[in-house]
Amino acid sequence: MRVGYLGPEGTNTHEALLGAIAGEQHEQIALPTIHDSVVAVQDGEVDRALVPIENAIEGSVNATLDALAIDADQVTIIGEVLHPIHTNLIARGPLELSAIDVVVSHPQANGQCAQFLRTRLPQARVVAVSSTADAVRAVAEGELGPHAAALGSRIAAQQYGCEILCAGVDDVSGNETRFVWLAPLGTPVGEHGPWKTAIVFWGVGAEAPGWLVRCLSELAFRGVNLTRIESRPRKQGLGRYMFFLDLEGRDDEQPVAEALAALRGHVEHLRVLGSFPVAA
Repeated sequence: MRVGYLGPEGTNTHEALLGAIAGEQHEQIALPTIHDSVVAVQDGEVDRALVPIENAIEGSVNATLDALAIDADQVTIIGEVLHPIHTNLIARGPLELSAIDVVVSHPQANGQCAQFLRTRLPQARVVAVSSTADAVRAVAEGELGPHAAALGSRIAAQQYGCEILCAGVDDVSGNETRFVWLAPLGTPVGEHGPWKTAIVFWGVGAEAPGWLVRCLSELAFRGVNLTRIESRPRKQGLGRYMFFLDLEGRDDEQPVAEALAALRGHVEHLRVLGSFPVAA
């Protein structure tokens, strides 16, 4: 099986993938961005992909949500993985913190370590790149000068022969990211539970008073519990939003199925992004 992930080797996604497949023999395909990882499933370039969707500190991963909602209607979520995140400050070799003039990482990692950067490295310029592993690679190869450091994983430091200056620099202990498994639409999902259903919707009438309340009431009146709700711009002008919801239960269970059918009567577009077992 061809499995895609945000590369290069040594990213948090790669680390989560190695833990999730637990020695299973799959062809691991590193992809340059999260968007590329999602679209690779859509285009049949990979059979599965593991992508981050939510972090305990920074919240939702917008690149994943946008790609699923807008660019990949033939992709479904078939499972999820919770992975602890331990971000480290990494350099080519020994380096005093006061000497560091630039810190580079993925925007999500920069956000997860924002307090550390403000308090311990106030003099350093913060630069964003496509992945934490690419940040470590750039530091290892001296692309940002001799006084650069990266925020990344321990395996990235090992991969590129770098030194960890400070371990565990996340702003909150117990930081973790929720990843989701993506597959082509129609892929069978295992039978073990409990279950979760992820949906996205937007609609005509969204500007009317009480529209969102009426939408959500279709779930509440049927006893369907929400575990997450978020809005994102539809990229069609100000005031136009799409709403992402996670619900308890399978989409073919009676309360959930009835709620979704009723919800369709209020919206222009509703899509089930996936119905899948909750991570243990």
